[in-house]
Amino acid sequence: MNSRVGIALKIGAALCATLMLACVKGLDGAIPTGEVIFFRSFIALFPLLVWLKCQGNIASQLKTKNIFGHLIRGFSGTGGMYFNYMALVYISLADATAISYAAPLFTVILAALLLKENVRFSRWLAVIAGFSGILVMLSAHLSENNSLFAGHIDLTAGLGVMLALLAALCTAVSSVQIRFLNGIEKPGAIVFYFSLMTMLIGMATVVFGWTRPSPLQLLLLVGCGFFGGMAQILITLSLRYADASLLAPFDYTSLVWSMLIGYLFLNSLPTVSTLTGASIVALAGIFTVWSEQRKRKLSVIRTVN
Repeated sequence: MNSRVGIALKIGAALCATLMLACVKGLDGAIPTGEVIFFRSFIALFPLLVWLKCQGNIASQLKTKNIFGHLIRGFSGTGGMYFNYMALVYISLADATAISYAAPLFTVILAALLLKENVRFSRWLAVIAGFSGILVMLSAHLSENNSLFAGHIDLTAGLGVMLALLAALCTAVSSVQIRFLNGIEKPGAIVFYFSLMTMLIGMATVVFGWTRPSPLQLLLLVGCGFFGGMAQILITLSLRYADASLLAPFDYTSLVWSMLIGYLFLNSLPTVSTLTGASIVALAGIFTVWSEQRKRKLSVIRTVN
């Protein structure tokens, strides 16, 4: 494996995912969320199908043995999209990105509860540290003295934070389901059925009323779908060149991209509290990855000896 190529692809995936969210943020809530989800999934199918065609026979890659598993992943993933896109109406791109780092923390808890994974004490410590970082980020959206106990909450930003946390929880459910599906399904099938389901769910919201997009809004919708599709492809490709444990810390480069894009195009920067909290969560996540790598190396050494 070529780890440098894998890392480059992972960073590219983080950039594409951030650009996708930037397109949603640029819509500023003017387009119904269900319509945004439809365009994101429909447009994403095109680069995905081209990629699958380059891999070989499309039909063989889309065979599935567990359609019910795809349904669970589809509904939870759609929930993650919906709440995340709604959160972007109320908080900045960087804030939404930082709060999304709670997803791996929820994943640890859900993996222990649903998959009966044996979670070591060090990982629970990392989860506790991570949630303390989330609390620090929350303080950025409270009263002017930024105290968790001030009692005066910015309700608009508070709503955005709650939506972002719900998105992180849904993403965690989706991640746990992907772990389960990875053992029985091909990556192309997992991505395809997810995009197809989210497209159909988004399409169903047309009965609640869609908005005819302006040329600029249509461009942003197409950009959302294109960059979302490319992010999924690049993540999948990165795993061919490097282990998931090596690539995991590079998820946090999305905060750097969101800060840069927010400054250049959206005229926004994260607060000190957001940066501090995100750093705590990122360090907790990186520590978890490092401790798991160390555990595997020790196991290999014991086996050899």
